[in-house]
Amino acid sequence: MNESAPTEPKDTTQATPNDAVVKLEEQLIAAKQEAAASYDRFTRTAADLENFRKRTIREKDELRQFATAGLMEDVIPILDNLGLGLAAARQQAEGKSIVDGLVLVLEQLKSTLARHGLKEINPAGQKFDPHFHECISHQPSAEFAEELVMQVVRLGFSLNGRLLRPASVVVSSGAAGEVKV
Repeated sequence: MNESAPTEPKDTTQATPNDAVVKLEEQLIAAKQEAAASYDRFTRTAADLENFRKRTIREKDELRQFATAGLMEDVIPILDNLGLGLAAARQQAEGKSIVDGLVLVLEQLKSTLARHGLKEINPAGQKFDPHFHECISHQPSAEFAEELVMQVVRLGFSLNGRLLRPASVVVSSGAAGEVKV
């Protein structure tokens, strides 16, 4: 009776404990990768939000500083005309009270505009700077060294450090007898 019993094939679908551990480790690795990706997206989003906040603050500050630029550009010719009127009134002997009144108005207007960031550029006697001055003429001069501003024809103005209008100036080309080599 030694008949050999047919052997049953082994069931290969049955999981062994090692297979379960490997599967769990793979799931753990995938979960860690997903968590790292989520954390990376979170830190990038937080950095983007912080950059947006800083940029918004900077743009708001710039807008506040330069919102009056158009107004200031319109007021500058008034300052010019008031200054010209004052110069003309000073030449008249009988207009001393008019001159005094114009001086007070001009100083009041200048101080008010200065409180709002308007700065006058009067480069008389200074070295010519093309960033702030517009040279309308060169003239020889024994009194002024070469490239110094001899005369300011029209004042320049800046608003909170931004140039609104350069000063129109006459620049010295040095003594008349000098020959440049």
